[in-house]
Amino acid sequence: MLVDVTQTSQSAAPGEGERLPPSPAGKSPRPYRVPTFPRIHRAWIVAAVAFVTIIGGAAFNALPGLLIDPLHTEFGWSRGEIGLAVSIDLALYGITAPFAAALMDRFGIRRVVALALTVVAAGALGSVWMTASWQLMVYWGLLVGLGTGSMAMSFSATVTNRWFVARHGLVTGILTAAGASGQLVFLPLCAWIVREHGWRPASVTVALAALVVVPLVWFLLRDHPADVGLAPYGGTYTERPAPARGGAGRALRVLFDAARTGPFWLLAGAFAICGASTNGLIRTHFVPSAHDHHMPVTAAASLLAVIGVFDIVGTVFSGWLTDRFDSRRLLAVYYALRGISLLFLPMLMAPSVHPPMVLFIVFYGLDWVATVPPTIALCREQYGEDSAIVFGWVLASHQIGAAVVAFLGGVARDAFGSYDVVWYAAGALCAVAALMSLVVRRTPLPGGGKAVAAA
Repeated sequence: MLVDVTQTSQSAAPGEGERLPPSPAGKSPRPYRVPTFPRIHRAWIVAAVAFVTIIGGAAFNALPGLLIDPLHTEFGWSRGEIGLAVSIDLALYGITAPFAAALMDRFGIRRVVALALTVVAAGALGSVWMTASWQLMVYWGLLVGLGTGSMAMSFSATVTNRWFVARHGLVTGILTAAGASGQLVFLPLCAWIVREHGWRPASVTVALAALVVVPLVWFLLRDHPADVGLAPYGGTYTERPAPARGGAGRALRVLFDAARTGPFWLLAGAFAICGASTNGLIRTHFVPSAHDHHMPVTAAASLLAVIGVFDIVGTVFSGWLTDRFDSRRLLAVYYALRGISLLFLPMLMAPSVHPPMVLFIVFYGLDWVATVPPTIALCREQYGEDSAIVFGWVLASHQIGAAVVAFLGGVARDAFGSYDVVWYAAGALCAVAALMSLVVRRTPLPGGGKAVAAA
C-alpha cells in the first residue's frame, strides 16, 4: 500500500523519514509516496515465544519412558522406584500450576518462566551424576515437576488472558498444542540418542533445550501489553494492574472461594475424567492392552505417536470453534464422542493394525486435549481475573484423575485378566463428564467475575 504526503501532511510523525523531493521554484512540491506495511501486533510475538517455551518445557516429558530400562539396567533400581519419581513429577505438575499462575501475577510472567526453565535444566543435568534412587526423586520428581508445573496450561491461560481479546480461543488452542509438538520433536530425537549414545547425553540434550529458551523469554516475553504501551490484541488499552502480593495465599484463597461455587466442581470433575481417559488410560494402558491381543509393542507405540500428531490439529481447531460456539456444548460433544469411541475399543483390539483401529486413533488424537480451550473459556467467563488460577486448580484435578485411573487400570487388569472393563467404565465416565459440562451455568458469577459463593 502507498500513501501520498506533502509538506503540510501530518500523516507521518516527525523522525520517520518523510522527506520531500525538491521541486521547481514557485510550484507545489511533488507528492512523495511513502510505503507503509501492516505491523504485526506484539501479542503474536509474545504468543510465539510462549509456544517455543512450552515446547522446551515439554522436552522432558518425552524422556522418562525412554530411560526406565537403561536406569534399571545400570543401577538395578526397580521399575517401581523409577515410576515413583515419575509419579512425583506428574503430581507436582498439577499442584504447582495454580501457585505458578499467582506468582506470575505477583512477579511477572517473564521472571517465573525463566526461573522454571532453569529449574528444569538443573533437574535434567543433575540426573547425569546421580548414584542413588533418592536423587532420582529429587531431580526427576521434585525439580522437574516444579519446573514443568510452572509452565503448565495456566501459563497459556495467563498469556492469552493478558494479551488477547480477539482470537482468544485460537491462541489457547495453539499454545495447548505446543506440549504435543514438543513431544513430537524430542521423542524421536531422544530415542535415537539413548540408543546410540546412552541416557546421559539425552538428559543433557533436554537440559540444553530448556536453557536455550531462557534468553528468548527474558528479551522477548513481556508481562503485560501496557509494558510496551499497547492494548491487548482486539481490545482497548488498560494500565497494568499493581502486582498481586501473597501469591501462594492468593492461590489458596481463590481455591477456597471457587470451591464454594457449583461451576468449579462441574469443571474440575469433568476435567478429572478428561485426564483419566487420556493420560491415565490411553497413554498408560493402551500399549499393554494391545499387547494382550498380541499386537507388537512397536506397532502399539507407533499408534500412540499418531495420536500426538492429530492432537495438534484437534486442539487448534477446538480453539477456533471456542471463539464461535457455546463452550459447554463443545465440551459435551467432545466427551460424548470420546465415551462412545471407548465403548468400541475392545472390539477393535487385534494382533495387527487395521483401518478401524487407525480411525479410532485419528479420532482420539483430534479429541485428546480439544477440551482445553472451552474449559479455559468457561473459567474465564465464570471467574474473571482469577480465571488463570482457577484453571490451574482445574488442571490439578486433571492430573489427579489421570493418576487414579493409571493405578486402578492396572488393578483391574490383574483382577479380571483383561482391560475390557476399564474401557467400558471410562466410556461411562465420559458420558457423566458430558452431562456435567452441559449444566455449567452460562451467566458469570456475581461479584465482578470473582469466585464467590453460589446462590
